[in-house]
Amino acid sequence: MARVRFLGPEQVTVPELGRTVEPDEVVEVPDGRFEGYVCQSATWEAVEEPKAASAKKTAAKPQREG
Repeated sequence: MARVRFLGPEQVTVPELGRTVEPDEVVEVPDGRFEGYVCQSATWEAVEEPKAASAKKTAAKPQREG
């Protein structure tokens, strides 16, 4: 899961997380929802990006028949 920091001035209830988040608190969010939080740059700050986004994937090379 990705991690974001809440930048708001007072606590807020985040239904998606099922809890209240305090100012300056770092919380884990689903990787698929990370962009939905960090696009609100006045409210959320990226701390740790989703693992899948940072992992580099390469295609497998076909094997030669010999």
